[in-house]
Amino acid sequence: MKLKNLSNEELEALAYDDIAFAILKAYGKKMKIQTLFKKICKLLSLSEKEFEDKIADFFELLSTDKRFIMLPNGYWDLRNNHSKKIELEDDDDDDELVLELEDLEDDDEEEIDATDDDDDIDDGLGDLVIIDTNKDDQDDL
Repeated sequence: MKLKNLSNEELEALAYDDIAFAILKAYGKKMKIQTLFKKICKLLSLSEKEFEDKIADFFELLSTDKRFIMLPNGYWDLRNNHSKKIELEDDDDDDELVLELEDLEDDDEEEIDATDDDDDIDDGLGDLVIIDTNKDDQDDL
């Protein structure tokens, strides 16, 4: 979607997150939230007061929209620009193996669901000791 080709009425009908998506896609680089929202305000001819009043809502909108990812130092970008990958070097040859983290997470869930024997699961409570600190109960012993 090219924002420049849209009329003012069409732009005003779009949600802020849709406009942000189009801006980040067009620029192809991460942006600070203030810069991104200022570009939206400029497109929609919003005042500085409207910018100040709506920036918190815009932050919440981006935070809940799965298309965006918050990066260090206050930057935001499109999630699909940041895939989760692990690169492993194969000792036999110089080829690199690339595994998607989502694939690994799905396998882990299946393994846990498939276990029927609770004795194999370490719940971390093996060294747990219960101490009764109620003095009245100890007198009865």
